[in-house]
Amino acid sequence: MATPPSRAGTKGVPRARREEQILAAATEEFGSRGYAAASLPAVAARVGVTKTLLHQYFGAKQDLYLACLTPVGDRLVAVMRAAVAEGAAAPSAAGPSAAGPSAAGPSAAASSVAAPPAAAGTPLLVLRAIFTALEGRREAWFLVYETSLPPGSEAARRAAEYRAAVNRLAADGTAGLLAAAGHEDPLDADALNHVWQGLVATLVRWWIKHPDQSPDAMARRCARLFAVAAALAPAAAQGDVPGNLPGGAG
Repeated sequence: MATPPSRAGTKGVPRARREEQILAAATEEFGSRGYAAASLPAVAARVGVTKTLLHQYFGAKQDLYLACLTPVGDRLVAVMRAAVAEGAAAPSAAGPSAAGPSAAGPSAAASSVAAPPAAAGTPLLVLRAIFTALEGRREAWFLVYETSLPPGSEAARRAAEYRAAVNRLAADGTAGLLAAAGHEDPLDADALNHVWQGLVATLVRWWIKHPDQSPDAMARRCARLFAVAAALAPAAAQGDVPGNLPGGAG
């Protein structure tokens, strides 16, 4: 989401408001370009201030990155944990609500976002939580996964901590999803975890290109896509996978 450049001067703008503007612009710059390629003059130009003022407010480039990373990392981990807990406390999939879109009509996929069954609905709850947490600063997701941070820096250490927390939640969630379906293969869990993390990053990138899409609209879209994906391989869902899959997989 592009942050329009501000023509307002520094005078007359409260410090707290100016800091918000700088952090929003810096988050977009770091998230879209990466740490190494990000330009502090470009951040300053977006806000309508000087690079000197950026240093006065936030210090060096690493300090500014850390100031952008910390609130989004804290929020992402918190909302994901809350979504997982909400999913675990949801009603069992054995009830009438588990009938799915084919039995309940076109609105079933959308309603599953609001009240999904325990195991199957947790991914949608997590996605909705992520979209809600990122709204207004969608590029912030990529701050957690930045690879060009200076090795050994505080920013790199903090990003690694957030990444590990998010990855643990994803690993536990995908393993639990498979276990609820009766699948215990650890390689399946590892593969699904990788698929999930790639899916989230891809969805966020798509979302950035479609700024008109709200978090709730994205959650409903994901519910529809998940329902279609599940319908594509009903036999596989029951464990009846053909042995002559394309590419020789068996």
